[in-house]
Amino acid sequence: MVETAVFDTKPYDRDYLAHAPGAEHVAWRFHEFRLSAETAPAAKGAQAVCVFVNDQADRACLEILAALGVKLIALRCAGFNNVDMPAAKSLGLAVVRVPAYSPHAVAEHAVALLHTLNRKIHRAFNRVRELNFSLSGLVGFDLHGKTIGIVGTGKIGRIAAQIFRGFVCEVLAHDPFPVLDWAATHGVRYVDLDALLAASDVISLHVPLLPETRQLLSGQTLARMKPGVFIVNTSRGKLIDTGALIAALKTGYVGGVALDVYEEEEGIFFEDLSGQVLQDDELSLLLNFPNVLITAHQAFLTREALSEIARVTTANILQLETGGPFLAGTTL
Repeated sequence: MVETAVFDTKPYDRDYLAHAPGAEHVAWRFHEFRLSAETAPAAKGAQAVCVFVNDQADRACLEILAALGVKLIALRCAGFNNVDMPAAKSLGLAVVRVPAYSPHAVAEHAVALLHTLNRKIHRAFNRVRELNFSLSGLVGFDLHGKTIGIVGTGKIGRIAAQIFRGFVCEVLAHDPFPVLDWAATHGVRYVDLDALLAASDVISLHVPLLPETRQLLSGQTLARMKPGVFIVNTSRGKLIDTGALIAALKTGYVGGVALDVYEEEEGIFFEDLSGQVLQDDELSLLLNFPNVLITAHQAFLTREALSEIARVTTANILQLETGGPFLAGTTL
């Protein structure tokens, strides 16, 4: 049995991990609190820790885990910006992730967010429940024929682009590593970032959070966009400078924003704060804009994605017992 401390767990995490293939050979210890240097001692006796996007595996935390005998950090997500990778390497800690649990889930959610925001479906739903059947203020636009800018053409970005092509949109793409054969097959055109910003009616972000992508959408880049542009972000919150976004929304330069992630979401997303006063003033302001739609980092939340996350995570944890290699493409 492989002792594994699982941090920041929700009921769906526990359910899918407990029923993953081989899960009977893992001694799961589920914790609702997040991993940090303060909570790391809860991993005492564990050979592996399993973490999510808002757990903080910085050097101080990793040093405690290594001293406790932990051998593996298993991320049940694709992003790893919350792990100090140089520290992990120096401490001899292996780090694995789930690089492609369901790109369809995230891409489909991005398109769903855009449709909901554009056609005011969320507002119409609330109106009808109150027996208000007026159509005033619910005008949207056809996606057909619009120009969609896809920033980042990894698996998720490519699937999103293909979905938009199904609506007969013109799709522009930007990526430092263009996939030219795919683009030619699907009628997608690669351009530089400035050209994409200037021409797109809708911009959808599908890039990881790296030093060069942090606040990719800032006051400067927002100003280079088409007036009335719609922005969709299902990747990482810190890709957007929230203050600059709010300023552009106030002037009407940005026509609409759909977010599944937020710059300062840690401690807010994945939690029930309904009985409290929200302490984040920028998020409070965003929630009051009629042309802003926010979901709480749920783009990944499908049965297929949760099953794949649990399968890959469990399989990698079991390698500690067998001494075999981690699954291909999951090692960082």
